[in-house]
Amino acid sequence: MSSQIHYTLCPVCGSAGISKVFNVKDNTVSQEFFEIYHCSNCQVRFTQNPPAESGIGQYYKSDDYISHTDTSKGLVNRLYRFVRNYSISQKRKLIEKATGLKSGSLLDVGSGTGHFVAAMHKKGWHVTGLEPDEGAREVAMKQHSIKLLPEKELFDLPQHTFNAITLWHVLEHVHELKKYIRAFKGLLAEKGKLFIAVPNYTSYDASVYQENWAGYDVPRHLYHFTPATMQWLMKEFGLKIIAVRPMWFDSFYVSLLSSKYKNGDTQWLGAVWTGLVSNFKAMNDVKKCSSVIYIITR
Repeated sequence: MSSQIHYTLCPVCGSAGISKVFNVKDNTVSQEFFEIYHCSNCQVRFTQNPPAESGIGQYYKSDDYISHTDTSKGLVNRLYRFVRNYSISQKRKLIEKATGLKSGSLLDVGSGTGHFVAAMHKKGWHVTGLEPDEGAREVAMKQHSIKLLPEKELFDLPQHTFNAITLWHVLEHVHELKKYIRAFKGLLAEKGKLFIAVPNYTSYDASVYQENWAGYDVPRHLYHFTPATMQWLMKEFGLKIIAVRPMWFDSFYVSLLSSKYKNGDTQWLGAVWTGLVSNFKAMNDVKKCSSVIYIITR
């Protein structure tokens, strides 16, 4: 059995005000249950007793884990692949607008099978992609002729180099959370922007599905963020959130998976309705979206 990490204090703010919320099942790989804890100070939730970094790899070994295998198994994953190209285009436009650049130096952390890195490279960006999973790196090379580096290379990259650093649903996976954020700050060029997309457990769809909400994705997701938590975390490192943007498709994708976890099979009508309502509630307050992109600067 791999070693586990037990928290007696909040891993984000260090508060002792932590308490159990509920148990969540790993529906993707192990079928094990993990505890979700809540911090009353910074509002983060976190997975209690997750595998240590040395043992987490086995929890990514599934043909259903699309970011590592690029699987088209199942209708939900096929829909994900269909939407992906549009989402990549929207991400590129967001980066260009926020940085004021049509090309530049970009670092993508947690590149998966390399679709985003390949797309940005084709648009003229000089891209460095980091990915911890060897299998995903092999898929990226085979499909896109893109050489992704092991994620540990992050700490050897030249300082003040990148116009943009992107993490698309990656920060919640990182064991050494604060070490990484400190590194990102040092890697940003003078006017560089940091883009972090994470699930938001204060969204409507999360409130509907509760412990079955796919955004928890235990034990791969170590932290479960809110806008308040992100504000707290960035401020600690002298970083500033200058904008937040919605990820509208995530409410549908997460609701479809959550419905399957809750009911044993996907209740399409109810899941799509939940996604619609979640987005409607977030229209006047992006911070209520199922997933949120934070644009950050020094």
